[in-house]
Amino acid sequence: MKEIIIQNLLSPVVLFFLLGLLAALVKSDLKIPNGLSEALSIYLLIAIGLKGGIELSHYSIETVVGPILGALFIGGIIPFLTLFILRFIKMDVQNSIGLAATYGSISIVTYGAALTFLDKNGTSYEGFMNAIVVLMESPAILVSLLLYKILEANKGTGAFSTRTLGFLPPSASLLNREVLRESIFGKSIILLVGSLSIGLFLGERAVSTVKPLFIDLYGSILILFLLNMGLVAGKRLPEVKKHGLRLLMFGLLTPLLFGMLGVFIGNLVGLSLGGTTLMGVLAGSASYIAAPAALKTSVPEANPSIYLGLSLGVTFPFNLILGIPVYYEIAKWMQ
Repeated sequence: MKEIIIQNLLSPVVLFFLLGLLAALVKSDLKIPNGLSEALSIYLLIAIGLKGGIELSHYSIETVVGPILGALFIGGIIPFLTLFILRFIKMDVQNSIGLAATYGSISIVTYGAALTFLDKNGTSYEGFMNAIVVLMESPAILVSLLLYKILEANKGTGAFSTRTLGFLPPSASLLNREVLRESIFGKSIILLVGSLSIGLFLGERAVSTVKPLFIDLYGSILILFLLNMGLVAGKRLPEVKKHGLRLLMFGLLTPLLFGMLGVFIGNLVGLSLGGTTLMGVLAGSASYIAAPAALKTSVPEANPSIYLGLSLGVTFPFNLILGIPVYYEIAKWMQ
């Protein structure tokens, strides 16, 4: 276990993330231009979607139905677990929903780093796991926003009670058009689903065209993206500290709890060691792309410095440095 963690720490992607983190903490003038940052995000979304679609074309529906159901279950249950945990921290409703959506959805970059980790360790995984990424992006956001409508019906704006989760008043409007549009047709979803669909439709015919840019250069471009993520995370970290130790512990411990749940479900549906590890990584990660986009529209009262600061400043580096090898070891133990 110690050797795996050290090996992960010494990988280029982690070291460049730490470089960005250090640059932010010492207030260096190092900065990735906004246009390049956006381009790197688009690249990663397309690359993961294309690879998932091409690999998915090799499998029958009978092979993937179990993992798909497992992924949807994880995406649906994590918001409930998050709200239950935050009840003891006495977090207000709006910020609790913000964290439920953020931690229920997934981090594509953490997933990409996990792929690099598995490749470096020579551990194979099911190619359709890239498709599972797409399926786990939206369910938790939709569930969290639905729970928000239920909790709002209680007319309380302070700490919530789980007793309000047992009914849905007839007068509650579930999800408005804008919420659905942001959750289903947001940038990350449209690029992932669209790229995956193109890869699935073309199959191996697409490989010769996409391989030079989206497969061969994937690891190198991920380094640039993680350097930028280190800069962003370093700037967000002080915002998390302002909200106390309990919230900080939430950002460190819940990834382990949700990650173990993901590993258990992955093992239950018959995934390989690599696939089970990736399911744990997805369950233990937190979104900073799709979830914030939906929250900005539907729960504007939620403080971005809390859900973005926690996901980027605490959970993301934790998973990148320690979480991925831990989920891998738990998956090995379970199998």
